[in-house]
Parts: sequence; C-alpha cells; structure tokens
Amino acid sequence: MVELVVAGIELGGTKCIATLADAQGTIIDQAQFPTLHPDDTLGKIEATLDGWWKRTPFGAIGIASFGPVELDPASPQYGFITSTPKPGWGQTDVARRLSAPYPVPMAFDTDVNGAALAEGCWGATRGLSDYAYVTVGTGVGVGLIVNGRPTRGLGHCELGHVRVARMKGDAWPGSCPYHGDCVEGLAAGPALKARIQTDHVSAVPADDPLWGYVSHALAQMCHVMVLASGPRRVLMGGGVIKGQPHLIGRIEAMLKESLAGYVTLPDDGPFLCAPGLGDQAGPLGPVAMGLAAAGVTAA
Repeated sequence: MVELVVAGIELGGTKCIATLADAQGTIIDQAQFPTLHPDDTLGKIEATLDGWWKRTPFGAIGIASFGPVELDPASPQYGFITSTPKPGWGQTDVARRLSAPYPVPMAFDTDVNGAALAEGCWGATRGLSDYAYVTVGTGVGVGLIVNGRPTRGLGHCELGHVRVARMKGDAWPGSCPYHGDCVEGLAAGPALKARIQTDHVSAVPADDPLWGYVSHALAQMCHVMVLASGPRRVLMGGGVIKGQPHLIGRIEAMLKESLAGYVTLPDDGPFLCAPGLGDQAGPLGPVAMGLAAAGVTAA
C-alpha cells in the first residue's frame, strides 16, 4: 500500500510556504515564496504543485491562509480571502484556484488553525483535544481547538480582537484600525512599533516596561480563553514571542494572578509553552488538514 502524501500550502502575510509531507509529518520537499501580488505568488505555488503532481502525486491538499477568510462551505465565497487590507488580495479565491486541477480531497482553514492542528498531530499538544495556539506577530491570531476541532460559528476565532482590562497606568490608545486597544492593537508587532516610534522592537531590553504591557494584554486574552473554552494547554509563537521568549513565563504568571484561583490550571507542566514544532508548525498545518480531509490519522 502506498503511503499518503499531502501537499500543504501556508499563505502568510509576508511569505508563503508549500510543503510536501507524509502522515508522520516528514517533509519530502518544501518551497518558499514572498507574498506579493496574488497572480505572482499563486502562480509560483501552482507551478510547484504541478511539479510535485508529476513526480510524486499527492493524495490530498490543505490550504491554510491568512485572513479574514470564508470557511462556510455553503457560501459562494468559500475558500476566499475576503476583506484583508493586504493590497491585491481582497476577495481572492485561493482554495479553488490551487486545488481545482487535482482530483483529491481539499481542506481550507486559517493559518493559525492549521498550526494548531499540526501541533496536535506531531507537536506539543499531541494527545490533547482542547488547546489553543496563539501567534503574536504582524497580528494576534488564535487557533482554538475544542473537542479536537477548530471552533466555528460566525467564522473563525478572532480572540486577538477582544478588548481586555488594561494594565494600571497604561493609557496608550492602541493601534488597531477597528478597535484601537484590543489585544492586537496593544501587543502585535505593528502596535509595538507604533508605541515606541521605531522599527527596532527586537532591541528593546527584557526589563523595559513595554514588555509588561504586552504580557498583561496577552494574559488577559488567555484569561478570557480559559474561562470560555478551558484549553488544557496554550502554545505561544510568532515573531514577537520568538524574539522575546521571556514573555511566555511572564504571561503565565500574570494569567494565574488574574484568575486568582477561580480556575485551577493543569499541573502536569507549563500551561503556556512554545510550539513543539517550532518554525514548522505553520507549514505542517495544511498537511495536517489535508490528512484529515482524506480520512487519514497522523502517525
């Protein structure tokens, strides 16, 4: 019996990664492209998929995209990137364009949901059915997994845009064009640059008050998440966290203080931790999605 191979496409705001992998999460081939105009970027991905199909026919395809995206299969816009401010990408049908040439199962979801599912297959949340993956970078995204599946309803999880209690003494208005001081408007990379009026966020020392404000906002978001869905573990990644790994411990300490003993967090290790798959969580996300679409369990 030939083992299933999956083509996974991660569409990110700055780069896109195409991954060919098997059910063990073993990467067979991988290609990366800058996110430019859709015709340029998607054209390069199409050429990559075509080459793989001729050499190693894949049995499923997964597409995990930056958003907002339409996830309702009954919608005429299913598989579209919808109201993104990224130039040229609004109302772009990515799922059909990339998957239509191939007679295989297709899965479509957000990039952060994909990363969360990959961690459940091969990473730090393997064996758990309720957990979350938080990415803090150009935005604040949350992949919230409940009973083994990403949350659905009106759309995908947007906890990064929740408004939270502010840290005492912090009156900065935030930078989100929709909500001002939501979590993304306080803690995402562009918000930090706007707040300190420089692009050199990575040079800000760990003891700077800035990181206290960031930790507080993210801890408050986790407070809401714990009370709303009860994840057993929360993974924290993205460029901001990767550049300031001390934040994870600070956020967990602030979360416990905020919960004030009302909810007891699991004691079988850190409640907040880094992704087990590191930089490959995102690229392997659509692979995990493709496996599920094909009815194959990750090994």
